[in-house]
Amino acid sequence: MQVAIISDIHGNLLALETVMREINQRKPDFVLNLGDCVSGPFWPKETFEYLQDLDIPTVRGNHDRWLDERTAEQINPGYDFGHRSLDAGHRKILGALPARLMIEQDILAFHGTPLDDTKYLLEDNVEGRLALARGRDVHARIGDQFNASLYLCGHSHLAHIATGPKGSTIINPGSVGCPRYADSDAPLEAESGSAHARFAIATKTEKRWSVELIALDYDWGKVAARARENGYPSWAQVY
Repeated sequence: MQVAIISDIHGNLLALETVMREINQRKPDFVLNLGDCVSGPFWPKETFEYLQDLDIPTVRGNHDRWLDERTAEQINPGYDFGHRSLDAGHRKILGALPARLMIEQDILAFHGTPLDDTKYLLEDNVEGRLALARGRDVHARIGDQFNASLYLCGHSHLAHIATGPKGSTIINPGSVGCPRYADSDAPLEAESGSAHARFAIATKTEKRWSVELIALDYDWGKVAARARENGYPSWAQVY
């Protein structure tokens, strides 16, 4: 079995198209989307429509949920652009996505941790920056109520592989379309360091999972220009 994992698109249609071209060439058994689909000052409506056409299993990210629960004024600058670009029906669809998915009783997909889409699974906030968490803390965040060989998380935008409970594998594929956090009223807690479109491929082997963390080049200049055109110049910066 082979699965492609995408996460944290944040309305970056160019990055998503780049990733999907590569995934389609590789022909995995299926593709999973870990949420935060459209919140960003790029192409939220177009990204929503593209994902609707793809019709792939998708879990709800915290930003997908907030688009449904909050007003545009209650969402941080940049992310609010997605709210203003979608109608109430679009936002309701995003808000109704499942908080987690179990695939074939073997793969558990979620956005942050299995029980909280705003918490990090693999990282801790240390002095305003994200650092890798201790293994025992990661295992505690998963808890003993779930039993999978592969756990899939997003949220931090930082690509990483770790060993989970009972020898399982944990993957954060990184962010498809948002190379760093760009909230204007919050410190930059996470930076992936480059404007690449990120995703992961997991292949089940006899004992565990083999994992590829992939970063693809694409025309970030067009994305940065789009952010500036839409009035969010801080989103045009990579680091």
